[in-house]
Amino acid sequence: MGTGNKGGKTRKRGKNSTEGAFKRELVLKEEGQEYGVVTKMLGNGRLEAFCYDGKTRQAHIRGNMRKKVWVNQSDTILISLRDYQDDKADVIHKYNPDEARQLKKMGELPDSAQITENTEEGEEEEDDLAIVFEDI
Repeated sequence: MGTGNKGGKTRKRGKNSTEGAFKRELVLKEEGQEYGVVTKMLGNGRLEAFCYDGKTRQAHIRGNMRKKVWVNQSDTILISLRDYQDDKADVIHKYNPDEARQLKKMGELPDSAQITENTEEGEEEEDDLAIVFEDI
């Protein structure tokens, strides 16, 4: 019996995809948009973001980003401001750390912006978790 024979041809074709390897076009802000950094995840597709215009806003992750683009704390994002509510906004785009560094280099983000590489929760420093038996 062969392995991996379940599913249609699209599943087999998508197995060798190089989705993350290509470079995507850098999205810059337009009128009515602002750059920000995620300060707190609130749940239910909402988050608290500190915008680089000095305001903290509650932002909502758009429907086409839900379950496709995972937004985490300290991510750099592009939000669309609402005309009728200044303290609320919608997340339009999430920048990866390389794109955020490029924005900072171009002068789009202020020099005070801190860009951090997000590590997965399971990828903690192993040296801190190890037991050294010589110390016991």
